[in-house]
Amino acid sequence: MIRVLVAEDFDLLREDLCDTISQQPDMEVAGSAASGREIEALALATPADLILMDIEMETTTAGIRATERILEHRPDLKILFLTAHETGNMILTSMGAGAVDYIVKGCPEEELLLHIRSAYDGHPMLEAKIQNLLLKEYSRLRSSERSLLFFISTVSQLTGAERELVRLLLDGKKVREIANIRCVEVVTVKTQVKSLLRKFGCTRTKEIVEIIRELNVAHLF
Repeated sequence: MIRVLVAEDFDLLREDLCDTISQQPDMEVAGSAASGREIEALALATPADLILMDIEMETTTAGIRATERILEHRPDLKILFLTAHETGNMILTSMGAGAVDYIVKGCPEEELLLHIRSAYDGHPMLEAKIQNLLLKEYSRLRSSERSLLFFISTVSQLTGAERELVRLLLDGKKVREIANIRCVEVVTVKTQVKSLLRKFGCTRTKEIVEIIRELNVAHLF
């Protein structure tokens, strides 16, 4: 039998969760609590395999704090967070606190039970979500790396006048202001701007400025 503790401060939801679990032939409710303090005491005194832990109880992070303290004494317990929202940040929150998975409140009963059984069997569904998150982050970093390498390569091909032009654009100067500062004709600045846009593969000088600030390399100019 999978012995489950339920921590949820909303009475109706706590009762509903307990009823659902009690109806399963392979599960039993070992106890329930309505606050972080209650579930801490219950977890340390009651034989159990798994806890469904509401994150927001007496405080917005009561479940997280309770999880951290419980796992210090009961590292064998598997904790699944109950949350109102599913976000990428929720994955990081779960990992950081030591929870093995999280369940979105109000999900279908079959989904709730699948999360519980998967976690109990040692294959929490969070693992797949973590993998997906890491793949997305890897893709983002690779994209940023390519952008930075392209940018550095482009900067190395700029003339002294073009680098000075970029520096003035970063200072928010307009074409006519740049022409006055450099004591050249406006048409000369426009010609240099066109060359700059072509090298960076941009259509507006604003894009060049945004790329430089996003990559945090303004010091190169």
